[in-house]
Amino acid sequence: MCGIAGCVGTPDTETVNRMLDALGHRGPDDRGIHPRENLVFGHTRLSIVDVAKGHQPILANGGSTGIICNGEIYNFRRLKKSLRPRHSFGTDSDTEVILRLYQEKGPECVKELDGMFAFALFDGDAFLMARDPIGIKPLYYGYRQGALYFTSELGAMTLAGVDEVHEFPAGHYYTPESGFVRYYDIPPIEDHLLTDIEPVCRRIRETFVRAVKKRLLADPEVPVGSFCSGGLDSSLVAAIAAEEIPNLHTFVVGMKDASGDVSDDVKAAKIAAAHIGSTHHELLFTEAEYHEALPLVIQKLETYDPSLVRCAVPCYFTCKLAARYVTVVLTGEGADELFTGYHYMKHFPFDQLNLEARRCIGNLHNINLQRADRMGMHFSLELRVPFLDVDMIDLSMKIPPELKIREHNGAKIEKWILRMAFQDTDYLPDDILWRYKVQYTQGAGCESLGEQMAEAAMSDEEYLRIRAENPEAVINSKEAAYYFKIFREFHPQDSILGSIGIWTGFDFAEEREKVKGTVDGALKHDHSRAPEGLSKLATA
Repeated sequence: MCGIAGCVGTPDTETVNRMLDALGHRGPDDRGIHPRENLVFGHTRLSIVDVAKGHQPILANGGSTGIICNGEIYNFRRLKKSLRPRHSFGTDSDTEVILRLYQEKGPECVKELDGMFAFALFDGDAFLMARDPIGIKPLYYGYRQGALYFTSELGAMTLAGVDEVHEFPAGHYYTPESGFVRYYDIPPIEDHLLTDIEPVCRRIRETFVRAVKKRLLADPEVPVGSFCSGGLDSSLVAAIAAEEIPNLHTFVVGMKDASGDVSDDVKAAKIAAAHIGSTHHELLFTEAEYHEALPLVIQKLETYDPSLVRCAVPCYFTCKLAARYVTVVLTGEGADELFTGYHYMKHFPFDQLNLEARRCIGNLHNINLQRADRMGMHFSLELRVPFLDVDMIDLSMKIPPELKIREHNGAKIEKWILRMAFQDTDYLPDDILWRYKVQYTQGAGCESLGEQMAEAAMSDEEYLRIRAENPEAVINSKEAAYYFKIFREFHPQDSILGSIGIWTGFDFAEEREKVKGTVDGALKHDHSRAPEGLSKLATA
């Protein structure tokens, strides 16, 4: 996990250095910059793979070839083995494998990468940028005076002085010659293919166990842990990881209520952790600590949408706790999208359920994955998401909705087939495996805190004034207006952030009973144009 920044079409070292200054939290272990006649590549590093020699940019051919990458390539050792007879390697880094694979196969090399990544490389006059299939790792770009600038976070992009910020689309690569090329799309729905329960359960077990274990990749001295909220998703991830890592560190956060009782997640996580034998850590935060953290969360999250902010606060505290003990942590993100786990989905007609799931998977890069990336990287903590393994996504689109939401003990239960897949395996006790889903904020005990703070801090008059003064912003409640006001303290109206949809908020409430259409990102996605002069890079 790292931060990348660069420009192509100008040797603007000063701007790239400013952008790197804003990314120090993403890579506290090392920093590198490589200028050439017509480009600058910069990198801040969080050392996880090849701690000793993995400095970036990784260069070859006397500096005329190079790469910077944010992320992890889980199959890099297999790829390296196949490449080694024809290529020499100067590091044990997964990033160098991308460069050598590109030299052999060109831009289509991205199809062979199994991981989460956002990278840029140059090879003589050639230039390539790419982002992983689902958009787990962030990447943004913009143009200034015909030059292309790119980086890992929105805040750093404001330092480039570009006219507009664009989100680099997930599952795409870019070259000046071809423009943006989609190399991955969420698989089509073929939910007539897997209808027998036992074979489906076996496929889920085998695929998911493999997805979790490949994400334990790290040098021996780099500690890996797992979130464990006591819910199905994170507890299952932790249980599988604990097979490979003795005394796995697990983490949960929550609050105490007025009577001194701890929140539900804290209770359930103790049960799960005791069962899997992890070294378990919990953090109980107070209302005052929540209030203190809220402005920082909104600043780092780079949005004020209430549903994202609410969930980001307990995520912030969990990352803060985990970063004391580990560098890499696994999470349960993505399970609700793959296995229709949200409560509102129980009201969908079955013939639309997988269509809604597919839509949700496609939107994750602007919602939960953005939250996970920003909160984790604030603490220089890498979050990995095994449920969003591409094999898991492919499998989920082949499972009929009748196996995802099904009656259990007299009531509809979400993620039924996922629970059944691990029934009688001893990964989890039944009271965790079949625990009723609660929202992140509900389980942590802070579900209504933001709303209460907004009501106390904001009058009706101020709420209406903020709405009237910002007609393009999505402000449908005092809570949204309260977060918007905090947001504007960090991102003034004349900032570039003020004109771009992702920062002005989406209405993405987790319980969306009325949502049926596709919600497209509000970022500008004019990927048809490329800045003049980038069809060829000047050689150094």
